[in-house]
Amino acid sequence: MPLFSLTCEMAPYLLLGFLLAGLLHVFVPRKIYSLYLSKNNFRSVMLSALFGVPLPLCSCGVIPTAMSMRKEGASKAATVAFLISTPQTGVDSIAATASLLGIPFAVIRPVAAFVTAIFGGMAVGTLEKNDPGTAQNNTDDNCRTLPRGFFAKCREALKYGFYDMIRDIGKNLVIGLLIAGAIAVFLPDDFFSLFADKPLLNMLLVLLLSAPMYLCATGSVPIAAALMLKGLTPGAAFVLLMAGPATNMASIMVIGKVLGRRTLIIYMAAIIAGALGFGTVMDYLLPHEWFSTIRNAHIAACCHAAEIPMWKTLCAYLLLALLAAAFMANYTHKSKNKMGKVYKIKGMSCSHCKANVEKALAAVEGVTSVTVDLQSGTADVQGEAAAEKIIEAVTAAGYSCTLLE
Repeated sequence: MPLFSLTCEMAPYLLLGFLLAGLLHVFVPRKIYSLYLSKNNFRSVMLSALFGVPLPLCSCGVIPTAMSMRKEGASKAATVAFLISTPQTGVDSIAATASLLGIPFAVIRPVAAFVTAIFGGMAVGTLEKNDPGTAQNNTDDNCRTLPRGFFAKCREALKYGFYDMIRDIGKNLVIGLLIAGAIAVFLPDDFFSLFADKPLLNMLLVLLLSAPMYLCATGSVPIAAALMLKGLTPGAAFVLLMAGPATNMASIMVIGKVLGRRTLIIYMAAIIAGALGFGTVMDYLLPHEWFSTIRNAHIAACCHAAEIPMWKTLCAYLLLALLAAAFMANYTHKSKNKMGKVYKIKGMSCSHCKANVEKALAAVEGVTSVTVDLQSGTADVQGEAAAEKIIEAVTAAGYSCTLLE
């Protein structure tokens, strides 16, 4: 049962990653990300990349977060560095990578994200020397209300990690596992071995397929593992881990619109160069024994399928229960009674998107209350604000908006 074996291997580390994600969300103030990122210099770019590497934001969640940082004073160079480093990694995806692909993959992945972010950010900074960073810093911590007291914050961290985060990436995680299971069952064992003597061709093929797709950093791990078992080289699998989560058509369109076409070109070039560069190093310069963990684990699983440790099995069942609860909440959620004007918001994909839309609408003069429903993609806005002002605020936040009759 390839799918269940993958779940058992990843579950303990995913649960740990979700816990760390909640702790980061609650105990690290967001205003820190803008206070130190206002310059177009190496220090701002480096700090932005460092901040982004452990954050568990997917490519859909990082866009509004980065746009918010930009508006609060982050320079364009620092914003691009954050956009590059954040979706490629996260505490949850690094843990999942270590569990399924091995420690070398888990170490190289954040290093590659950091180096690529530095390269992209500094390239933008060189071309945008006069960019001052946009707005004054905000002291309201992005309008985020957190509970006071240590134990209350711990409860909020658990809620965010094991409920909100799972609601955000659970669907993509399950899709990744299903794709991995399908690959393991249906793809011929010698498919990628046909190109074993042409690693660069392998990498280019994977890059072409993964760049426009949406893959979350965690969901891409089981796909890469399944493809490696079918003969994909470690370098080509690494291209999937970098390019898949960092790029998709939605992020490409938003970055081009908000930061400009030239910045978008640098953003894409940095990711492609980093993916191919590190992939080439892994295939040609590093010992292949470093990347044999997935194959050895697969052989052991085939020979001793019944010997999965009990604690891993329990973690897998707990993860499945959390996923089921999150999906149930997503499909049974009902919007509150709507008394004001209702707007259709396109582009929201996670709770970070929802929070940014709420913040943008709450700042519009004349708005008395806002209720945003992520599942239906609607916003109920009460107050005297004109529809044009509402649409303008949502558009400025990076989303599209229309008034529903």
